[in-house]
Amino acid sequence: MMLKDEIKKLIDHLPNDCSIEDIQYTLYVRSKIEKGIEDLENGNIVSQEEMKKRFDKWLSQ
Repeated sequence: MMLKDEIKKLIDHLPNDCSIEDIQYTLYVRSKIEKGIEDLENGNIVSQEEMKKRFDKWLSQ
């Protein structure tokens, strides 16, 4: 399915009284989910253990 068709379908599932901001947010979330899936498939991930180390370092600064 073409991206334009997917977006139309996504918008069609929103309530009739949705705002432009609702549509923007829905598209934003969809985009972020797709990016996350792409990163996962390409191995661009950080383990939970590594993330904990990073958070500990950030919080101690």
